[in-house]
Amino acid sequence: MNTAKSRKTLLIKCAVGASAILLLLWLLFPNERYQQLSGSQSNTGVAEQQQQQRPSVEHQGNTVMTPDPKTESSADPTTSSSTSPSSPDSEHCSTPHPGRPLIQYALMIDAGSSGSRIHVYRFNFCREQPELEDEVFYPIEPGLSSYKDDAEGAAKSLDELMQVALDKVPADLHHCTPIELKATAGLRLLGESRSKKILDAVRTRLETQYPFPIAGGENGIEIMDGKDEGVYAWITVNYLLGSLKKGGSAAVFDLGGGSTQIVFEPTFDDESAMAEGEHKYLLDYGESQYTLYQHSYLGYGLNEARKRIKNEMIETWKDEAERSGHVYHPCLPANHTETITYGDDDKKMTLIGTGAGHAQCRGVVERVFNKDKICALSPCAFDGMYQPPITETFTARDLYVFSFFYDLTQPLGMPSEFSVQELAELTESVCSGETQPFKHVPDAIEALMNKPDYCLDLTYIHGLLRIGYDVPPERLVRTAKKIRGAETGWCLGASIAMIDEAQICQVN
Repeated sequence: MNTAKSRKTLLIKCAVGASAILLLLWLLFPNERYQQLSGSQSNTGVAEQQQQQRPSVEHQGNTVMTPDPKTESSADPTTSSSTSPSSPDSEHCSTPHPGRPLIQYALMIDAGSSGSRIHVYRFNFCREQPELEDEVFYPIEPGLSSYKDDAEGAAKSLDELMQVALDKVPADLHHCTPIELKATAGLRLLGESRSKKILDAVRTRLETQYPFPIAGGENGIEIMDGKDEGVYAWITVNYLLGSLKKGGSAAVFDLGGGSTQIVFEPTFDDESAMAEGEHKYLLDYGESQYTLYQHSYLGYGLNEARKRIKNEMIETWKDEAERSGHVYHPCLPANHTETITYGDDDKKMTLIGTGAGHAQCRGVVERVFNKDKICALSPCAFDGMYQPPITETFTARDLYVFSFFYDLTQPLGMPSEFSVQELAELTESVCSGETQPFKHVPDAIEALMNKPDYCLDLTYIHGLLRIGYDVPPERLVRTAKKIRGAETGWCLGASIAMIDEAQICQVN
C-alpha cells in the first residue's frame, strides 16, 4: 500500500516538474518564434519559386566608379544591393554632401535599334559629385522600332525592364528615383509619325503604371540627338577611367546598329584651332569646360552599313542583277546564298558569296564611306564631314572603341588592346575562311560558321577606323564592354546629367 502511494506521489511530482519546464520554455520562446521556425522551410520554398520567376539580371557589383582611388570599395558584389529600403546607407560615408541625399538611384532606358536595355544605377553623394556604387544592367530584344505600327505593344515591351527597376530600387525610394528613356538611331530611321506615337505610348505607360518620376520634362522620353549620345558616352568612359582632366581624356568611338559616333578632345598648336560648327561641343562638367569634337553618322551603324554594303553590289551590277535575279558578293563566304530586299519597292535579290577575301571586300566597303564627297570645311574624315586629324590633334592618348567593336573582336580571342593593323590581320584570317587560328578560342569557330556576315562586319569596322577616321595602322585602340565593373556607352553619362538636373528629392 505504501509502495503504491509512493509511486503515485512520484508521478504527481514528475507531472508538476514537466509542466514547469514547458511553462519556462513558453516564456523563453514566444509563440511567434515557433511559428517562424515551423514556417521557415515553406517560406524558403516560396522565395525560391519567386526568384525563379523573376528575370535574370546582370548585376555589375559594388564597384566604386570614381576618379579618386581613395574611395574604391572591395565589397562582395553579391551583397551590394542588400541595403535596407527603410534606411539606405553607404559603405563610404555616413554624412551626405549638403543638400543631397546619401543614396540616389537613377534609371536609364536605352531604346536602341536592336533592343532596349535598362540601367539601374545606385550613387552616393559622399562628396559634391556623385559616386557610382552599383549598376544593374538588363537587356531585351527586339527594340521599340521593330513594333512600327504597334505603339501599345512597344510600350508594353518595356514592362520586363520596369520589373527589374521595381525589384532593385527600395520601395520607399521609388518616388525619388528619376527615369528617362532615350531612343537612338532605330526610331530616328522609323520616321517622325511612327516614332512619336511609340514615344507617346511609352510616356503614358510609365506615368500611369509605375511610380518613378520622369525627369527632363519633354526631353525625358525622346529620340536623343546624336551629338548628345556621343558626348554622354565620352563622359561615361572618362568618368570611369578617372580621366576627366583637361588634355588628358580618352577618345570614344561608339558603333551601334543605326549610327556611329566619334568624340574626342583635340589639342591644337598656338596658330590653329578647331573650326566653328555643330561639330564643336562645349561641355561644362564639374569646374572645367571641355572643347570637344563630336559627330554622329546616321546610317553608318553596323546594321545599316551592312545593308548598304550588300546593296552596293546590286547597284554595281544593276541591269544584269535585275535580269538574272542574283548578284555575286565578295564579302560573303563562297557559295553562301541569301535573299534580300532592296529599293523603295522592296524588290527581291539573291546574293551569292564568292569568298574573295578581305582586299576584295574592302574594295566594296570603302565606297560606302563617300571619301570623294565634296568637303565644304576641310579637313574631312568621310561623307564630307569635317574632323580634326587624329594624327595631329590626338597623338598620345587612348582611343576607346566599344559596342559592336567589342562584340565582333572579343569572341575571336582578340586582346582588349590591339592595333588597327592587327584588326586587319584578324579580318584577313576570317575572310580567307581559316579556322586554324581560332581553334584555341572557345566557341569561336562555331560563331564564324553561324554568322556568314563576319567577314563583311570585320571589314567594315576596320574600314571605319582606317579609311573613315584615318587612324594609322600602328595606332593602338582599346575595347571594353565594361570599365571598372560598369557598362560603357552613353547611359552612365546621361544618368549623371539627369540626377544633377532633376534633384527630385533634395535634402535641406
